[in-house]
Amino acid sequence: MLHKISICVIISPFLWLCVHPFRLKYVKSFVPFALQSSPSESSAIPESAPHKFATRAVHAGCEPELNSWAVVPPISLATTFTQSYPGDKPGVDDLNSYGGGFFYSRQANPTRGAIERAIANVEGGKHCSVFASGLAATQAVIQLLSSGDHVIVMDGIYGGTTGMFRNILTNLCNITFTSMPVDDISALQAAYVASGERTKLIWLESPTNPLLKTADIRAVTQFAKSNGILVAVDSTFMSPFLQHPLQLGADIVVHSVTKYIAGHSDVLMGAAITDSDAISKKLRALQNFCGAVPSPFECYLALRGLKTLHLRMAASQKNAMAVASFLEGHPAVEKVVYPGLKSYEQYELAKSQTDGPGAMLSVYFKGGLPAAGAFLSKLKVFALAVSLGAVESLACSPAIMTHTALSQADRDKIGLSDGLVRLSLGIEDEGDLLADLQQALSDLPLP
Repeated sequence: MLHKISICVIISPFLWLCVHPFRLKYVKSFVPFALQSSPSESSAIPESAPHKFATRAVHAGCEPELNSWAVVPPISLATTFTQSYPGDKPGVDDLNSYGGGFFYSRQANPTRGAIERAIANVEGGKHCSVFASGLAATQAVIQLLSSGDHVIVMDGIYGGTTGMFRNILTNLCNITFTSMPVDDISALQAAYVASGERTKLIWLESPTNPLLKTADIRAVTQFAKSNGILVAVDSTFMSPFLQHPLQLGADIVVHSVTKYIAGHSDVLMGAAITDSDAISKKLRALQNFCGAVPSPFECYLALRGLKTLHLRMAASQKNAMAVASFLEGHPAVEKVVYPGLKSYEQYELAKSQTDGPGAMLSVYFKGGLPAAGAFLSKLKVFALAVSLGAVESLACSPAIMTHTALSQADRDKIGLSDGLVRLSLGIEDEGDLLADLQQALSDLPLP
């Protein structure tokens, strides 16, 4: 009998921990970096908090799992969750359910909640919703609007976004889009008036893909707020490590998580981050009812990738500066566009709103497509492939690989010539990358 009593005394605290509805308060005392918020609150740690980006990237969204106390959040593959009584959802006190519990995995999933809270944290936002791809996240943002609304779109953005706006959403949603430069506020005002003041969103991409134009996010958001217009910024090229558009006044930040956040060319995912409770509620409804959500396994991979974002970006950025400097002085190259070079036209603007120039650069070859094609086909360390932001260095010809949705006239209008090559620098050895470029350029005929 005494043994039984002893066993009960020893075990009862752990049973209490498992079943007590307020066990999360007990758990939090063991979580060193935790986001000591209620389940309905964000995991965002304000900039004034003692923990820096690297610490938050490693620990955000990764509290010890309640049953096993695992350091790594488990991959929850279940599509449905057992209820103890009809309508009594499990997991209401789980931070990854945002206080709503788990019902069906399209509506909420523990692994998805972990990556959403982590991305919101490093982006400095209150809420994050992840989607099955970057374009799915973009579409969800547009679906916040209503039929008859108008969108001002920064010119020279990613071809996939342009194609979706023009070829799908214009007809499907009866939403009109005006593509234009955004560096002239008076021109934005004119476009707003021309729309009959139906402009409800300004879509920015900074820097743009692949021309690397920088938008003055502060100036655009100031104009937008004075006219009741939302501003969304695709910040994929910078990643949350180098740019925080919400702090510059934007309402929504979009990332292709596929790129720098996941960082290993093995995840397809997008994210939309906001400080607005109302916008977040709508985005979560779109997640649930439209169903474009990523799998739990991809959420796990993205969460693992995020932990090394700062290390990968630092290494890639160092390589990018070395490559940009090398190519800028080569006789076969007409121009190198890279925010880290003093020759970059918007150098001071980029420096004022980012924490670094990033790891993307564009190279214009003097010989046009024949020269660019010959160069690309000879690369050995760089992979000739689309996408970007991974550990491996990638090179592509945007005119014939990523921006085919644009006509030749449209490409000429924005300066996307056939001789343009886009480089995404990875984390390989700097000397090996420069040697690869040197050999690819060695037999290139000069004009």
